[in-house]
Amino acid sequence: MTLHPSQLAHQWSAIAGVAALAIAGEVLIASAMRDLGDLDNHRTGPGLKGFLGPIKAVLSSVKFLIGAACMALNFFAMLWALSIVDLSLAAPAIASLTYIGNAICAKLVLGENVDRRRWLAVLFVCVGVVLISK
Repeated sequence: MTLHPSQLAHQWSAIAGVAALAIAGEVLIASAMRDLGDLDNHRTGPGLKGFLGPIKAVLSSVKFLIGAACMALNFFAMLWALSIVDLSLAAPAIASLTYIGNAICAKLVLGENVDRRRWLAVLFVCVGVVLISK
């Protein structure tokens, strides 16, 4: 079945939107957790009560909360995308675009060292997305 260009654009914008929400959520949560550091340092005491400190620290992080909201929106956007895109295209394309975006944001936003091997893997993923979309 051949899709009209506007249908194709609609499907790929849904896929891109889902991937963008996943990337934003994952980068924000990773950044928040790096800011917090070792959660054991936030323990408030021994035993079960000791876990309240780390929970409070995580839930008081604005970055974490925005990241969690992005991940929740990602879930509902994924449901919508699956209503207009075949699963055999949507799932691998979203996962691939998320992987690519995470590598780029890890380098540019989080300042991670993304080595050649990972960039080569990203290139192979890009090729895979092109092959899936045909």
